[in-house]
Amino acid sequence: MNKKHWYDYLWIWSIVYFALGFFNIMFAWLGMIDFIVPLIIAIVGGNKWFCNHLCGRGQLFALLGGSLKMSRNKSTPGWMVSKWFRYGFLIFFMLMFANVVFQTYLVASGGSSLRESIKLLWTIRVPWGWTYSQGVFPDWVAQYAFGFYGLMLTSAIIGIVVMALYKPRSWCVFCPMGTMTQSICKIRNRK
Repeated sequence: MNKKHWYDYLWIWSIVYFALGFFNIMFAWLGMIDFIVPLIIAIVGGNKWFCNHLCGRGQLFALLGGSLKMSRNKSTPGWMVSKWFRYGFLIFFMLMFANVVFQTYLVASGGSSLRESIKLLWTIRVPWGWTYSQGVFPDWVAQYAFGFYGLMLTSAIIGIVVMALYKPRSWCVFCPMGTMTQSICKIRNRK
């Protein structure tokens, strides 16, 4: 049996992140750790150590689908593994992230007012106002938190669905962060 490391329990981080954001949207900013750290590791280390060891979401899917048997454990479809789908999903995901940044800019510039809601699956606006008291932070800070939390929650829902339908870590095959870090590693290691 392999010795457990502290990072083997980062699946708890995924649960804590979503729970904190459910009660106070400003905790959504903590999700930036999952955006920045993988990129730094890929740029500096030239590897996907984050994905393989530190990704709490991947660990959570492995736990739910593997140990708790919530996965059908079927092979991930070939189209989902394909380069065109992975990079297409990355582009789509980055466009949705750009939209979050743009909405934040609109609120910061006074061109729009704060929307205390999140968007599930990029289309369904869900009221989320109980999680924020206006005036505590600038509206643009809260707007980014609402948008980013919606993006993180949407990707978690997609991950849970593909985990249930296919292998536990099927999300990891086309995860935008994984695709980005893989691209960075290929470019860095080519030099």
